[in-house]
Amino acid sequence: MRGEQKWSPMTVGRTSRTAAAVSAGPRPRRATDPAHADRTRRLWAALPPDLAKVFRPRAAEAAREILQEIQRGVPEYARPLEGPFGEIITAGVESAIMQFIERLGHPGGLGEDEAAMFRGLGRLEFAEGRSPDSLQAAYRIGARMAWRRMSELCQRIGVPAAVLGLLAESLFAYIDELSTLSLEGYALAQARTAGAIERRRKRLVDLLLADPPASPEAIADLAVAAAWHLPEQVAVVALKCHDQSGEHPVPTFDDSVLVDLEGASPRLVAADPRLCVPFLGTELPRWRAAVGPVVPVAEARQSWLLAQRAQQAVQRGLLPDKAVTDCADHLSALWLLSDELLMRTLADRALAPLAALTEKQRARLSETLLAWLQTHGGAPEIAARLGVHPQTVRYRLHQLEKLFGERLRDQDTRFDIELSLRALRLLESTPT
Repeated sequence: MRGEQKWSPMTVGRTSRTAAAVSAGPRPRRATDPAHADRTRRLWAALPPDLAKVFRPRAAEAAREILQEIQRGVPEYARPLEGPFGEIITAGVESAIMQFIERLGHPGGLGEDEAAMFRGLGRLEFAEGRSPDSLQAAYRIGARMAWRRMSELCQRIGVPAAVLGLLAESLFAYIDELSTLSLEGYALAQARTAGAIERRRKRLVDLLLADPPASPEAIADLAVAAAWHLPEQVAVVALKCHDQSGEHPVPTFDDSVLVDLEGASPRLVAADPRLCVPFLGTELPRWRAAVGPVVPVAEARQSWLLAQRAQQAVQRGLLPDKAVTDCADHLSALWLLSDELLMRTLADRALAPLAALTEKQRARLSETLLAWLQTHGGAPEIAARLGVHPQTVRYRLHQLEKLFGERLRDQDTRFDIELSLRALRLLESTPT
């Protein structure tokens, strides 16, 4: 071939011995590994610098061929190389070839500008909505094409086999380096985007539960920015960590569940509680959860407040201590506990006839009175419910008749008495 010269024997001895020494070691590892970086430097240093003079005049032609082969082999790139996409891809291929050529015989690594270019390719892939697989495939195709051209040329000019082996190893170590840089760029762009969306989703939780309520327009706009489909109804889950030891696992709920575990009041917001409630025990094993009722989005704060009330009731022992407490299972209890001052005031008035009795007498008559109000039955039925003798029940009912008199025949008064007795049983664990 015109212009090609046979390889000078002056460099064969030195290069062959160095190549043999380097090639005897293991295959290179990832570019981020310090051992790999050291090995790569030795590879570049072992290559004869004169090879650059051979490859440099053919770099532009090689770049065109590689671009064409990449477009044929990677469907995502099978489009005109126009605009920012075309400029970046073309510059990336040309830069990759020239950087490889200029490093022949020199142990230095990529400069920061060149490294930034290949990280930029990874960011572009993420911005274009592609996985990194397409770019990795392009690197493989480029390496294959580059090696084909270099090996053919080297054989024509008589480059020794040992040098060819070293050149191949250097090429694929170099492609691995470029690939790693692009993966770093992709991961960084992904992390930044994910971080921004995560911050918006946490802000959206605050907005949904704000007091006073945020405008529907503000909520809708932030939902779009947070990549959250705004439903018509939501339920809020109040969370409480009961084990402060160790790190908490990061939950992996459905994307329709908004998660905020970092604030003073950890919570979830879900369009459908069934998407998260069954998995709370496994995703958040060190937490106690209280699930608020499903409400319109505009009333999300009310669901949260009720969930918090249930959480507090569990902590006080007023509701069963379970991993997940569903407010729907305790609505009457939560209603009775909603205003303790009001309820105690009502109880003081409704149960005033019992005030002068001893604590033990009040307890016995209270349980008998509540059983009578709940069953509307006679002494045998109440006795069976309480586990006492019917005669004992008759005696207690006679006492209650003397204490309350006509109050027990007034429907509204009986309602107040029953509410008071039920509330006190929850608040004070009155024996039943």
